Amino acid sequence: MSEIKIEIANVKDSYTSSKYKVGMVSLGCDKNRIDSEIILGKMSNEYEITSDPKNADIIIVNTCGFIESAKQESIDTILEMANYKINYKCKLLIATGCLTQRYGEDLGKLIPEIDIMLGVNDYNKINEFITDFIDGNKKALELLNYSDENINEGKRILTTQKESAYIRIAEGCNNFCTYCIIPKIRGKFRSRKMENIINEAKDLSESGVKEIILIAQDTTLYGSDIYEKKSLHLLLKELSKIEGIKWIRVLYCYPEEIYDELIDEIASNEKVVKYLDLPIQHISNNILKLMGRKTSKQDIIDTINKLREKVSNIVLRTTFIVGFPKETEEDFNEIIGFLKEYRLDKVGVFTYSQEEDTPAAKMEGQIIEEIKKKREAELMLIQKDISEDINKLKIGNLYDILVERYNGEYYYGRSYEMAPDIDANVLFKSSKNINIGEFVKVKIIENMDYDLVGVVGDESCE
Repeated sequence: MSEIKIEIANVKDSYTSSKYKVGMVSLGCDKNRIDSEIILGKMSNEYEITSDPKNADIIIVNTCGFIESAKQESIDTILEMANYKINYKCKLLIATGCLTQRYGEDLGKLIPEIDIMLGVNDYNKINEFITDFIDGNKKALELLNYSDENINEGKRILTTQKESAYIRIAEGCNNFCTYCIIPKIRGKFRSRKMENIINEAKDLSESGVKEIILIAQDTTLYGSDIYEKKSLHLLLKELSKIEGIKWIRVLYCYPEEIYDELIDEIASNEKVVKYLDLPIQHISNNILKLMGRKTSKQDIIDTINKLREKVSNIVLRTTFIVGFPKETEEDFNEIIGFLKEYRLDKVGVFTYSQEEDTPAAKMEGQIIEEIKKKREAELMLIQKDISEDINKLKIGNLYDILVERYNGEYYYGRSYEMAPDIDANVLFKSSKNINIGEFVKVKIIENMDYDLVGVVGDESCE
């Protein structure tokens, strides 16, 4: 549920005067980011990719349509980019992604400045639609026939830091949680072939990527459809054989689907970082049932205990939704008690968003926004204290840090305990020049609310 905005400035410019220039703004999650990178990859032979929207002849907005705030941001961004048709050189505005897939022609009517609109599986047609528009000013606002059999794959232009890259291992979702619209937008769960994933990881490694981050709506189900059994542990084993890849990170593992062979592989495989993102969403059995989650409070606790027992120094991250319909003070207090007892390393909190076309939107007992916000703030304050206590225990520890940027005074990087975009950083100074993308050993000397401060150790860990 995290929202990530990919600024156009993250894409390198190329300059060939004979080609139209394309700028991209991508909104939403890291899965949407990959779609944006694939779109750019499909266009790179025919068009230039520019980092400055003022120079773009064609602007693409890849939208998010998951929750209300993301929908509003998507609409605002489309309108902002539409102004470039008036004030700058933009001739063609394209909207794509989850919002267009969800609202289709209604969105085209609402924002007539859109010239081409694509759904989440229409990307192979983008060059054809652009040519039709350029040749005959022919708009394309009707989405193609949707199929949830396809998975967007192909050449990508990375918009992340060159040392890290996401790899989508599956598309869609079969969980049908009562608050979530994703299965209706993205379709049923379908895994990518293992050989395609491995080849993509090899290509990324050859381009200088040192950390690959595996994502799907639920990574733990990988392979259950095409290989008839859960196969994430086998994929991890094969990916770890690729030279040049130092870290393999796994995100979005539903706790009810975590299995023993996967835990054993995480524990024993040196390249798999000891970090898991478990989307728990709630801990009250009453609310878990209303959410349509296929688990219970005790099952979640048992999974956490097993992970901590079998995987040394594992870092666990989760998210909670507060203010779900019929959530009582007692239900909410269960989250508080759980946080205080199990002290997870990283916690995000979101207020429930009443999304049309979901079962939860029609439930009685909707919670007012004031109460939702109050509960969100209370949980985040509790977690802030927990995070500070956890960080204090890191003082004196030596970590491998992947360096990501330098502001002229401090280098910023991440340890295995930190995922990009959602977690904190390690800050440190150095008397010698350090290359971005380099691994260095850093000793932690100070903790902040979430960030850590360190000094470079004597030993390099290239």
